[in-house]
Amino acid sequence: MLVKTRIFELCNGEYRNLSELAKTMGISVSQIYRVRGGKRYINQKFIVGAIKAFPNHKLDDLFYLVPESPTVNNSQQQHSATNSTDEAAIKEKAKSIPPAPEGSPQLPRSIARTSTAQLVPP
Repeated sequence: MLVKTRIFELCNGEYRNLSELAKTMGISVSQIYRVRGGKRYINQKFIVGAIKAFPNHKLDDLFYLVPESPTVNNSQQQHSATNSTDEAAIKEKAKSIPPAPEGSPQLPRSIARTSTAQLVPP
């Protein structure tokens, strides 16, 4: 759950601007703008400040809860897709590795694949 606020609707009648509201709340103007823009979550200091700035309002008038929407991490999906492609390429490359020259020590094929896979960056 996320905490959202209604103070921006309420401040229009009670404060001239967001700077005045921030001063009354005891927080920075940048924090006010970040919360309003959704770039920062509401923290305890913000809640306490809102209660100070709007003493005639109930907590339920100032804040409400919304369910957190699930987000998909695109970089993680791309990373796993890239890895599966890389793994397929490594397996194909391992199949095409020529045999070692006569008399040189050879690793079992399973170890050779493992050591090759470890060389590829994650």
